[in-house]
Amino acid sequence: MSSFDPATHARSVNRRTFLTQSAYGLGGIAFALLQQKLAAAGAAPANLPPGWNGALRESHFPVRAKRVIFLCMAGGPSQLETFDWKPQLKALDGQPFPESFTKGQQLAQLQNTVLKARGSFTNFARHGRAGIEISELFPHLATVADDLCVVRSMQTEQINHDTAHAFMNTGSIIKGRPSMGSWLLYGLGAETQDLPGFIVLNSQGKFGLQPISARQWSSGVLPSRFQGIQFQSRGDAVHYVGNPDGVCQSTQRLVVEEIKRMNGLLAEERADPEIATRIAQYEMAFKMQSSVPELTDFKNESQAMLDLYGIKEPGDGSYASNCLLARRLAERGVRMIQLYHRAWDHHGDLEPGMKAGAKEVDQATAALIKDLKQRGMLDDTLILWGGEFGRTPMGQGTGRDHHILGFSVFMAGGGVKAGQVYGATDELGYKAVDRVVSVHDLHATMLALMGVDHRRLNTKFQGLDVRLTGIAGEVVKDLIA
Repeated sequence: MSSFDPATHARSVNRRTFLTQSAYGLGGIAFALLQQKLAAAGAAPANLPPGWNGALRESHFPVRAKRVIFLCMAGGPSQLETFDWKPQLKALDGQPFPESFTKGQQLAQLQNTVLKARGSFTNFARHGRAGIEISELFPHLATVADDLCVVRSMQTEQINHDTAHAFMNTGSIIKGRPSMGSWLLYGLGAETQDLPGFIVLNSQGKFGLQPISARQWSSGVLPSRFQGIQFQSRGDAVHYVGNPDGVCQSTQRLVVEEIKRMNGLLAEERADPEIATRIAQYEMAFKMQSSVPELTDFKNESQAMLDLYGIKEPGDGSYASNCLLARRLAERGVRMIQLYHRAWDHHGDLEPGMKAGAKEVDQATAALIKDLKQRGMLDDTLILWGGEFGRTPMGQGTGRDHHILGFSVFMAGGGVKAGQVYGATDELGYKAVDRVVSVHDLHATMLALMGVDHRRLNTKFQGLDVRLTGIAGEVVKDLIA
């Protein structure tokens, strides 16, 4: 047995202690520097608008939009019954679809089947000074035609719902990529301290209920404090927002402070951004106990305002109620607001499905535009309306299949060039042929309207620069006023 040497033992303990404490100490210093950097970012430079407190220290372009409301029509609404009128397709209705259009092309569920043309069952009319053709299914949107920028030449790379949603939201089908809202919150911060800066609402229609995954509003490789927070459309917007019986506000404050102190001790030992997230989220949850009930209390909204949106009962879970709530969130400084309406997956029952879906969203969408405009908020609020892809000009039973080569979306407010139609599909609505806009182009343009160069908003992950637009994307300057 070897003899015990106290001097040697003491030296070894000291070495281990030094290495351990140095690691924790350096980690603590790094965390402190990060906190100082984030705190310094809270005071925006003079050339930035109030509320800009994110990772970016300067705007790259003039800031046109301060917030985004993304009206996600989950399932993929047919462009041929909304904003892309094709009289030649209607004349060809029921006849074989020309093979020259589809040969060698990717189809979803119509592969190796007999393809027959399906013309639109609805009529279109011209509206506004520019004479934008809009389906008669959307009479309320027709009244705000001069505020719309309709893009008819969208294309996407993904033909199935989940991956197409991911691509539209994150610019990638790889799991773990941050969503658009997370990028905005990370880069720009939020103007509110009492609500999350990225909020998601969900509603559903009578037909075409395409499921939605929470990964669509994930923060991915960014810290989790930048993820979207889903508010419930019925009942309490946030579960357990109130204190339990017997717990008063002052007691709750003491609990939050003690948890903050304990997390602070942990932060001194290790450099983990999730600790900062935990501290911030406890504080946010405490503030939301006051802010959320006030947010969702529509008592101060006039009956005329409820009627404008077509709300039968506030907080009834409808798309209309969510649109009014979106305006209230925008007023309170939320950076990104997403409204998913699950009603557009029409492989069958296209006619009743489109009629129902349009009735559910038409009035409230137009009301949101009018409401923001009369409050002076439309100029710096960017609205995007659209689905993850479009629908085939060929029939599938009583419906239409998924389609990626040409579909329509519209934008309003936030510095877009309103009262115009951009791009076009061919005479049968099969493929975008004029001024094609990819999803990456759309993202790059939206970021530009927010004052951000899409090539300079990124984060390091596994040694690579990750960004919303990947290695692609060009700003479509003709969409900007």
